Amino acid sequence: MTLRLILTRHAKSAWGDPSMDDHDRPLNQRGEKSAEAIGGWLASNRYIPSFALVSSAKRTRQTWALIAKAFDPLPEVVHSEELYHAEPGILMERLRKTQAASVMMVAHNPGIAYFAQGLVKDLPGDARFERYPTGATAVIDFDAPDWAQVAWNSGRVVDLAFPRDLV
Repeated sequence: MTLRLILTRHAKSAWGDPSMDDHDRPLNQRGEKSAEAIGGWLASNRYIPSFALVSSAKRTRQTWALIAKAFDPLPEVVHSEELYHAEPGILMERLRKTQAASVMMVAHNPGIAYFAQGLVKDLPGDARFERYPTGATAVIDFDAPDWAQVAWNSGRVVDLAFPRDLV
């Protein structure tokens, strides 16, 4: 069975208020446009998840909401505190507990960049994959019966998008 993971780093966030708690930082205008562009790209390529795991931070929830506007039907979503600045091992633990064949995760760097690199057998030819800039989205397929059986270094990058290329 082929399982699909859509892995997205939150879009560009605002830094205008240094006293604001990091968890509460919203997207800036560029981030909003980027998230909508990623949603359009996913929908136009028929990369529609059936389930989404999203960090509880404001910027990841906003990124998800803007991306999800392009999906019909709207996937089930779980906002998770444990994905907030999670390390790759935590991201893998949470992914392995899911049941859907197509899952989207929206989380943060540096964890999401290291997670993406650790999941795939071969790095794609784009150096931005290793930095995983804001809004970066990878579509990664795995040949496994379920997420509990997915191993590190076993996925293959099917597609890759960066907001700067879309807006």
